[in-house]
Amino acid sequence: MKRFQNYIRDVIAELRKVTWPTREELKGSTITVVIFSLMCSFYVFLVDYVLGQLVHLILG
Repeated sequence: MKRFQNYIRDVIAELRKVTWPTREELKGSTITVVIFSLMCSFYVFLVDYVLGQLVHLILG
């Protein structure tokens, strides 16, 4: 039980050291992630479509 209490105490001490992002930083990061995800999904869609058309053209 003592080890668990020490663990919880250490976790709380580490969480106090964390610098949390401001609301503006969080919004900027979220927008960046959403835009990057959309770009990646569009790229995968485009490659899938082109390869699908190529296979369809080859196989008839």
